[in-house]
Amino acid sequence: MPRNRKLLPIFLIVLIDVLGLTIILPLLPFYAEKFGASPLVVGLLVSSYAICQLVSGPVLGQWSDHIGRKPLLILSQCGTFCGFLVLAFAGSLWMIFLARVIDGLTAGNLSLAQAYMSDVTEPKDRARAFGKIGVAFGIGFFLGPALTAFLYRYGYFAPILAAASLSLLSILATVTLLPGGPGPAHHKAGEAALFKWSNYARFFTRPELLSLLVQSLLFFFSFAAYVSGFALFAERRFTWHGVAFGPKQVGYLFAYFGLLGIIIQGFLIGRLVKRLGERQLAKLGFACCVLGYAVLSFISDPWWILFTGLLTSFGNGVIRPVLISEISGNVDSTEQGVVLGLNQSMNSIAQVSAPILATYLIGREWLTDWALLPASLCAVALALILYHSGARRAASGAAKPSL
Repeated sequence: MPRNRKLLPIFLIVLIDVLGLTIILPLLPFYAEKFGASPLVVGLLVSSYAICQLVSGPVLGQWSDHIGRKPLLILSQCGTFCGFLVLAFAGSLWMIFLARVIDGLTAGNLSLAQAYMSDVTEPKDRARAFGKIGVAFGIGFFLGPALTAFLYRYGYFAPILAAASLSLLSILATVTLLPGGPGPAHHKAGEAALFKWSNYARFFTRPELLSLLVQSLLFFFSFAAYVSGFALFAERRFTWHGVAFGPKQVGYLFAYFGLLGIIIQGFLIGRLVKRLGERQLAKLGFACCVLGYAVLSFISDPWWILFTGLLTSFGNGVIRPVLISEISGNVDSTEQGVVLGLNQSMNSIAQVSAPILATYLIGREWLTDWALLPASLCAVALALILYHSGARRAASGAAKPSL
């Protein structure tokens, strides 16, 4: 638990926001299908949120630089709350799209919370502070889907209303518990330049960094395809007591994945980095994802998901922080903000495009191909790591003086 009095409210706010988000995550595909959505339309629904977030994120960031973090955080949370209410009372498919667009256009909760945390902590304490956000994410991804599975017995309305209630609680916590933070003059007006693509070109001319960025894009795309398509895949592939998987079963599976994420990111990753090193851990992570997705492609017994989920949760849990660490370590301190902004932009692009491709495959009943898509992408990333590792060893051998 954060010790800084300014960090405790942020921790609680992020936890509540993530809980609301993850309650909706396993429910939304089934809810959209209730109104006649095809798998591809479900993918477009997921992508519409990501597109709106991609457009609005930099704008909200700029405004927060001039107005202050807290007012924009409250505005963003109000948008999420309104989006959940529209979703809860939706009477047609277009209203579900409207709900996701409203939420997406104001989707700055987490990024603004991170910016606030950066404002109120010393540089030497920021890594530990951001680690608290990771803990909040892990707890939220465990409890949120479990709440969906439990509340779904009362119908679709109950979990969505619970998400709206948590969003309202988050607004109240921000208004009453969060200090105002530094004034607008504290923030640097030039931060919006992070979102100018011309600033990114120089990073693609560095072979080592280019390889890491490609690995990161492949990871983001594979993860987005997996998360956005898993519920629809499970509904079509698995049964429980003769009934196709629904929000309850998928909710419990997402809770299981979230629990594994807490264990991996909260207790194991630091020890694994010290023991194996970042490159070896990245190899292991991608190898586990390749195996997990590949096995998922052909199983029909749902109990096997416990095994594939263990592999993919481990891989996804270690790949993201390792790649971010390596990317930031390949540039000097004056470039880290820009290159991490580039990495986040690639994440957004993957979140827009991957759900469309994933749900198209599922809509054609190409379930095996859907699972093999992230497996293939992770295999390419693993091949890149092995290629550059071999090139470095060859260069190191050539640099040694001959006897």
